[in-house]
Amino acid sequence: MELLQSEHMYLYWWMLATCLLLLEFLAIGTIGSFFLWPAIAATLMGLAVRSYTIEPQHQILILSTVSVLSVVLWRAYLRRSPLKSDQPFLNLRGSELVGQIYPVTDAIVNGLGRIDVADGSWRVEGPDCPVGTRVRVIDSGTARLQVELLDEEESSFIGRIIGPATDRKKFSAAVRHEARKESDY
Repeated sequence: MELLQSEHMYLYWWMLATCLLLLEFLAIGTIGSFFLWPAIAATLMGLAVRSYTIEPQHQILILSTVSVLSVVLWRAYLRRSPLKSDQPFLNLRGSELVGQIYPVTDAIVNGLGRIDVADGSWRVEGPDCPVGTRVRVIDSGTARLQVELLDEEESSFIGRIIGPATDRKKFSAAVRHEARKESDY
């Protein structure tokens, strides 16, 4: 208890704030600014203790209250107005494929198959269909893409545009090009 009644108690609060900031930098992207707010609260507590005499029990109570309150208010603020990014699909590789149309390269059997996208290959889940069937990606929430069959009218329209003998990589490139053109609007 003597430690908490030192005349240089503010330095302990500032050291705690520094340690919490270091934890925030080490945990970046995993916890989501959890240590930042207690670090700010510890810094403010250090300023308050330097200026005023505050009992140790009250210091801890104030620090914990301000920390919890600031985290809760920050989370509420983020729910109302989420942060915007100039690259929203940066770490969501499959999300940019949603809505795109690709031919099946390994037949979908028992709900599982494969499609080629650019220079890669993706496992897909969807209705059973043979190789060459055109499917639309509808979700990318798991390690596999979820796909649906195109209706006959849509499939024949796409077949007329790109032709039946189109190489899969050319098809993927054409689809990506069309998607980029649509996203520019």
